[in-house]
Amino acid sequence: MRTHTRGAPTVFFISMLWPLFDPAAAQMDPSGEIPFMGGNYDGHPMLYFSRGDVVDLQVAAAGTHQEMARRIREAGDAMLEHPEEYLPPWSPMEFSARWNEVYGNNLGVLSMFCLLYPHRAGALDLAKDYMERMAAQPSWLVKDAPWDEVPLAHSLVGFATAYDFLYEYLNKGQQERFLQVIGNASHLMYEKSYVRGWGFQYLHNHQPTNCVALLTGSLVYMTQGYLQEAYLWTKQVLSIMEKSMVLLQDITDGSLYEGVAYGTYTTRSLFQYMFLVQRHFAISHFDHPWLLQHFAFLYRTILPGFQRTVAIADSNYNWFYGPESQLVFLDRYVLRNGSGNWLAGLIHQNRVRDGPGQAGKGQRWCTLHTEFIWFDPGLNPKPPPDFGTAQLHYFEDWGVVTYGSALPADTNRSFLSFKSGKLGGRAIFDIVHKNKYKEWIRGWRNFNAGHEHPDQNTFTFAPNGVPFITEALYGPKYTLLNNGVLFGSTLSGSCFKPWAGQVTEACDSKWLKYKVGLAADAQGIVEAAMERQGMVFIRGEGRSAYNPELKIRNFQRNLILLHPQLLLLVDHIHLDQDSPTRTMSAFFHNTELPFQDSKVDGVHGAFVSHGEDRYNMFWMDDTGSSNRGMLGYWNYPRGYPYNGSNYVNVTVPLRYPYTRMAYIFFGPGVNIESFSLRGDDQRVDIYLATKDHTYTIYLLTGEVPSKPLFAMVLLDQKKIVFEKEVAMADRSPEEVEEYINVVEDNLQHVKPVFQQMERHILGRVLNTASFRKTAERLLQFSDKKKTEEVIEKMFAMSKKHGKGKMGKKLNLGEKLSESLPDIFAQIELREKKARQRTSKRVYDDNPEEGDADSHAFMDYADGHKNRKGAFVKGRKYKEVHMVATAGSEGLSSTSSYIRLFLLLNTATFFLLLAVLLSRFQRARSLHTQRCFYTILLIDCFILLFLYSSCSHTQC
Repeated sequence: MRTHTRGAPTVFFISMLWPLFDPAAAQMDPSGEIPFMGGNYDGHPMLYFSRGDVVDLQVAAAGTHQEMARRIREAGDAMLEHPEEYLPPWSPMEFSARWNEVYGNNLGVLSMFCLLYPHRAGALDLAKDYMERMAAQPSWLVKDAPWDEVPLAHSLVGFATAYDFLYEYLNKGQQERFLQVIGNASHLMYEKSYVRGWGFQYLHNHQPTNCVALLTGSLVYMTQGYLQEAYLWTKQVLSIMEKSMVLLQDITDGSLYEGVAYGTYTTRSLFQYMFLVQRHFAISHFDHPWLLQHFAFLYRTILPGFQRTVAIADSNYNWFYGPESQLVFLDRYVLRNGSGNWLAGLIHQNRVRDGPGQAGKGQRWCTLHTEFIWFDPGLNPKPPPDFGTAQLHYFEDWGVVTYGSALPADTNRSFLSFKSGKLGGRAIFDIVHKNKYKEWIRGWRNFNAGHEHPDQNTFTFAPNGVPFITEALYGPKYTLLNNGVLFGSTLSGSCFKPWAGQVTEACDSKWLKYKVGLAADAQGIVEAAMERQGMVFIRGEGRSAYNPELKIRNFQRNLILLHPQLLLLVDHIHLDQDSPTRTMSAFFHNTELPFQDSKVDGVHGAFVSHGEDRYNMFWMDDTGSSNRGMLGYWNYPRGYPYNGSNYVNVTVPLRYPYTRMAYIFFGPGVNIESFSLRGDDQRVDIYLATKDHTYTIYLLTGEVPSKPLFAMVLLDQKKIVFEKEVAMADRSPEEVEEYINVVEDNLQHVKPVFQQMERHILGRVLNTASFRKTAERLLQFSDKKKTEEVIEKMFAMSKKHGKGKMGKKLNLGEKLSESLPDIFAQIELREKKARQRTSKRVYDDNPEEGDADSHAFMDYADGHKNRKGAFVKGRKYKEVHMVATAGSEGLSSTSSYIRLFLLLNTATFFLLLAVLLSRFQRARSLHTQRCFYTILLIDCFILLFLYSSCSHTQC
């Protein structure tokens, strides 16, 4: 027995202590190994990685990250080959003449290219020339839109990132001039954050875009020692964005109300924010409930073929930014299962290189550097378990249903989507209407639904993956451009009299109406979404999206996918007796293929040709009547990115009390032989016969149906039932508990980092000629009367330390910092008073803007009363401890002693282990071995304790 177990204790001790000597294991972080820097920087780069990581990135570019490095290299080579196409102009007039986000977007990838390939001829010179041209501009704003800081934000984040990446390659003059440019742009962004909508309109794409630009500039400024300005800027960014993170918890389905395209615009910056605040302030959002669900928003919205997405709201054909960068981010820091890497690879593999759906010139390279930084090659690409079969998915907050997403393009791989939800999504709508988060929110003015469309009860259909009925993309906010229904009316306020669309449509603006009046309450409802035996049933109710004076009791839209290439749509319109409307007009769109007229056996229809295949639609009302449709092309006004859309318009009379209108849409694999319908007050029956099957559909439309069913389908002799028990329930989440304190908790992480930076700065200039100048700068916002006294005291301490004994090593940087007044509390107080006066003036000049979110202007104010603890809004907060992965320049005496004992104890442990292995393993006395193991075990626990203490004190 002794022979077989003799070495077991040794193995146990080695395995127990392995994490102590394996840095990778010891530094494992639940947020994906993002190290918290804790204010301990060794210069630039520092935003996303440290100077010591550059060599590893260069090695990765030649190995695990080869594919992404190739794309970065292609982008860099393209700029080198045709610099005249990509360099910003020297002329300020030319620079500001048009929307210019492309310059900041391309600078990030160019600087990454230089960092990975520093010996590439001409690359660094091009980057410096690029930065010189941008630095020469008096303003990065667009001349015709001086009120919009988004172009400035793109330029600032790109310029500050390039400054961080390439700092070592810039000469002294460039370092100083470029830093001043960053400071000026950041200061402007900071000032505008108090008066522009992006400072208080939450969950809108402008907010993270502008805030991350300001945060990036402030982090660079902080590293260069400009602590006061950077501190105010950082606190302002966090006070805005941390509120957004709280509100985002109400969105339970991982969606973003502005749609997929603008959603990627938002997450491009939002994910950068999450990374940066974890790295620099130890604020983790990687277990955020919205983030845990966000993969579905990207996965469940892709059409077969992986080239297009649902184009709900203002949109292009797919994504504005990424989404490969966002997907690898999700995989590395959230999913950890390979699905993000898999989907990113498929999207890149199927990218449209030319024509509709290709990435925009101003956005195509923008996220390459973050994709490279965030990619984890250890996560092998792996599809989700349900990949390969069509799945039904309901985004309960967004009000969108999708079926058949993310499949290979092939016959019978079809896609269907339906939208009927609350304006702004359920979370935002309920926050506004239920007066949630009332300390922050003042109705619709704290949100911006301008990019949404009047699109309740609308749908799209792509049989075989071919877009047949599509959204009309980024265009005017008209109901008729969204596969919607208009009603005949003489009501005032209609854009196209005598027709009335949904109350949110805008007649004379590029943006949706949403702030006041009937528009503020517009909503639709998904009443059912279910799949049974390969068939899909969806029902939406849209009457609340229309003017109540139309007296529409029900506008019910039913979709039944009978076969992958056969869709039945039935509109049920129930009118009140005194309803003024007696006609309805439905529109159906295809942005690329023109519709052509058709008619079979007296039933009118239309079709589009896709290659040699025809995709058909026909329509009929419940009296058997089928009116001819109007075909045409709707031209968009100037100022939109698309020219217009092809459409079919079907107009029918309405009868009191109800009218049913049925439409069938089918692909080339289905041949319709007969089509008829009839109905009564409880239901409508539709009969369809194809070459292979007969379908009899019983659709229950009554307000109080005779049976607990939505619908029943007889496929030949097989019965498929869509039962009522599965009806959708609208469960709005509760307000986040103690939401104000949640934000305050995270804001407390900022000051300790800046205090640590303060110590480093004082330690660096100790016993140098610049000491007094540095101290004066640190105290520039303090009480002027006390400044000289404090500086003299600090100067005397530094002289005394210089004459001290060499054997007594003290962290004088910390002592000098302790002797300083709390400069950060003082500048916060001073800024708070100034902002109170400013906000009052803004309110007097423009009440609607000034009163938008006055609480947000003050939330950065620190509640600390001392350095040990503090009370904020009646709740005690613990001081945030500075635990970082980077070493501090000035080590305290405690840290030095712990390190000394740790080294001695480590040596002792290995000595004892060596003695155990060489001599006592052969000892005959079991008692002797047990005593030795006991001593070793005690020493092991001492070692673990010292290691833990060392990690907390950064020794």
